[in-house]
Amino acid sequence: MTGQPAAETNRLERRKARTRAALLSAAQRFIATGKLNAPILEITQAADVGMGSFYNHFQSREDLFHAAVEEALDQHGAVLDALMEGLDDPAQIFAQSFRLTGRMHRRNPTLSKVLLNNGLALTVSDKGLAPRARRDIEAAARAGRFHTRDAELAMTIVAGAALCLGQLLHDHPERDDATASDQVTEDLLRMFGLPADEACEICRLPLPSLDTLRRGDNLA
Repeated sequence: MTGQPAAETNRLERRKARTRAALLSAAQRFIATGKLNAPILEITQAADVGMGSFYNHFQSREDLFHAAVEEALDQHGAVLDALMEGLDDPAQIFAQSFRLTGRMHRRNPTLSKVLLNNGLALTVSDKGLAPRARRDIEAAARAGRFHTRDAELAMTIVAGAALCLGQLLHDHPERDDATASDQVTEDLLRMFGLPADEACEICRLPLPSLDTLRRGDNLA
């Protein structure tokens, strides 16, 4: 029995990838607006795919929503990793990631609301932002830059700060997102043992282009 020609196989794979991406994108929009109980039919209509196609990729709405959240934040985390290239100081890497994520709440509200609507579950996820933040905290502790005895407890503080900052920026649109993000980051650095003047200096360093960050998120 001969297999399908390579060109046809590639077309099928591309079509499947497009269908899955459309479902994930639609799910992210539903999550961002808090419509967590939307019927599968409504989701497939928003994605412009057939009902049968849904079950070729996901077993349930919950399965789709879980994948949509992890996909969105994993993409954001991958972009942050790329923007950290060339940095050697783990304290600066942590600070830059937190400052950029703080700005994301205003500049990419869809991704922000996905994060805020699933924040507690995401703090223990092995994908997305949490494992990267934990990695950076542990690296800074090993290098003697942070004085933390328990990376898990440190992550609890960071996750709480990130989520509360995001909600504050949504609730108070008059606040400047950059100033607020930098101030919270500076406070975290001081809490983790950096001298006040050094924490302030790190949070005044220029950041990479936020246009690059938005393009990487793939969320409007």
